[in-house]
Amino acid sequence: VQLQASGGGLVQAGGSLRLSCAASGRTDSVYAVGWFRQAPGKNREFVASITWNNGRTYYADSVKGRVTTSRDNAKNTVYLQMDSLKPEDTAVYYCAAHRTGAGGYGYWGQGTLVTVSS
Repeated sequence: VQLQASGGGLVQAGGSLRLSCAASGRTDSVYAVGWFRQAPGKNREFVASITWNNGRTYYADSVKGRVTTSRDNAKNTVYLQMDSLKPEDTAVYYCAAHRTGAGGYGYWGQGTLVTVSS
């Protein structure tokens, strides 16, 4: 499975961005796609995830209510809609795929930078 994240950029606090994660290859084997982020000097952290077949979503407490993840199976694309952005949301955002039967997220995209100015 190959993943390509896009949609990052510079936005003012309170603004919105929509990230995309295009999947290719063995997408039929994908169980879930997750979003993670890594801020400068910090560890990578979980943001949100969505199961590929039934669209069940999970969110980190830090973004709950401000972030929505969705998928378009026909386009093999997962989205991360981020609203009411805060400077602390500044990070490189990654999407990752969890294949059915595998232990965790084993396939990662290259990351897209989100910068939120105050």
